[in-house]
Amino acid sequence: MSGYWRDIFVGAKSLLTGLCITGREFFRPVVTEQYPYEAPTLPAHFRGHIELIGNEETGEPNCVVCNMCQMACPSGCIALTGERAPSGKGRVLTSYMLDFTTCSLCGLCVESCKFNALHFSREYNRVAFDKNVFQMDLMARLKEQNQCKP
Repeated sequence: MSGYWRDIFVGAKSLLTGLCITGREFFRPVVTEQYPYEAPTLPAHFRGHIELIGNEETGEPNCVVCNMCQMACPSGCIALTGERAPSGKGRVLTSYMLDFTTCSLCGLCVESCKFNALHFSREYNRVAFDKNVFQMDLMARLKEQNQCKP
């Protein structure tokens, strides 16, 4: 019979402890973000998908098609092509594709770029039902960004 009363005492003590915690937390300020209705504040070191950086004057990408980002990527999610420049000196980027479904956001591509051609975007809500949306043409995105600038 002593085990019966001990179990009731332990259960009541546990219940009161839980109620005390609930009562204390009830009067603290709310820390939950109401996500769809309020935009979250992103930390400075937030990593979205990569984007090409365009030249300030021409709007063309700074990429010189050295393929260092493609070789540094452990996921193999970067595919870029280029052709010889019309001036005959260097190469010009013609296509830069990113498969964001396999990207691990490790940042090795950005670190390996010595020509300031890549950076992380601040885009945080990339969602879709179709995985083809995440096959991104970064050249087209750069052109869209340049057209949106006044």
